[in-house]
Amino acid sequence: MSYDALRRDQLDLTSWVDLVPGWVPDHAELFDELLAEAPWQQRTRKMWDNEVVEPRMVAAYAFALPASLEELRASVSQRYRIDFDSCLVNLYRDGNDAVAWHGDTVRKVLRNPLVVTVSLGASRRFVVRRRGGGPVLKEYAPGQGDLMVMGGAMQHDYEHAVPRQRSASGARMSVTMRHSCRSAS
Repeated sequence: MSYDALRRDQLDLTSWVDLVPGWVPDHAELFDELLAEAPWQQRTRKMWDNEVVEPRMVAAYAFALPASLEELRASVSQRYRIDFDSCLVNLYRDGNDAVAWHGDTVRKVLRNPLVVTVSLGASRRFVVRRRGGGPVLKEYAPGQGDLMVMGGAMQHDYEHAVPRQRSASGARMSVTMRHSCRSAS
C-alpha cells in the first residue's frame, strides 16, 4: 500500500480530500473475504417521524479487526498520525443501494476529524456539495481499492453522498475508519 500516487483536492482553505487510486492492490480478494465473513446487518434509521430501512448493508467492528482490515488501519494511522479506532464496512449491493447527503457525525465531537474510506469492488459515484444544499462541487468514482481521506473542516462545511445509480456495474464496499481523539497514535 503505497502513497506515491496521492493527490490532494483542496476544496477551500480549510477542507480537503486525499485520493490514492488502487491503494489496495489485492482489493478483489479483500472484497470476497469481507463479503463472506463480515457481520452484515440491515439497519434502520429514524428519518423525520418514520423508522426506515437503510438502503445498504453494514458491518461494524468494535475492537478486534480481521488481519486484512488491521493492516489498512495501521497504514493510514501511521500516515496521518491519528489512531483510527472504529471501522464500519458498507455494502452497496447494486445501483439501488445508496446513502443520502450527510456529514459524518464524528464532526459533532471533533473539530476537524479525518474520515478514511477504502472503496472495494465496482466504482460508484461519490459526490460532494456545500453543507445545506446547492450544486455538486466535486464528483469522484472510487472503487477497485481506491483510498479517499476527507479532512480539515470537510465534515463541518460540506456534505457527501453515494446516490442511486442504475448503471452501477456491480457491488461496492466502502471500508470507513474514524477516530475519537486528535492525538497521534
